[in-house]
Amino acid sequence: MDQPQAPPPSPQPCVLPLMGDHGADWRPVSPQLAVVRRVTVTATLLPLAVVGVIAAILLTPWLAIVPVLFLAVWVWSMWLIPRQVAAISWAELPEELAIRKGRVWRSMVTIPYGRIQYVDLSSGPYKRAKGLADIAVNTASPQSSGDLPGLPVEVAEDLRVRLSAHGEAQRAGL
Repeated sequence: MDQPQAPPPSPQPCVLPLMGDHGADWRPVSPQLAVVRRVTVTATLLPLAVVGVIAAILLTPWLAIVPVLFLAVWVWSMWLIPRQVAAISWAELPEELAIRKGRVWRSMVTIPYGRIQYVDLSSGPYKRAKGLADIAVNTASPQSSGDLPGLPVEVAEDLRVRLSAHGEAQRAGL
């Protein structure tokens, strides 16, 4: 009369990738951003290392550790910067802009188009020479704002126009 019941299926762990593709068209930033960042780090550390060498010569040989430390930081930065730049990507999703960064300490910011207040485009002199620009997407909340460094200027300008249009359209629909 009573049929033996089959044991309930064992629960399968639900493993979702922290920042998988989820069908999005992820676009990387320009590799030229690594060049700009490497030159910036070199231009910062080189004068400090020279000052350390001069101080070691004039004051005490113990200060020779200073340029050695700057050299170590420079070598580490030259290795790290291309990996950091390669880990930055963005995608325009149907309802939001997604920006992801990082390899070890990953972060992903999604900015709903309806929350966008304004979009800034900026480019310093060296980035302009390399044809790069940065986008800063601003909302009322700093937690939902985001920045996207190192885009080619044409891509950045087009993205700024599209994001502003999406924001206006979403706000008009509210």
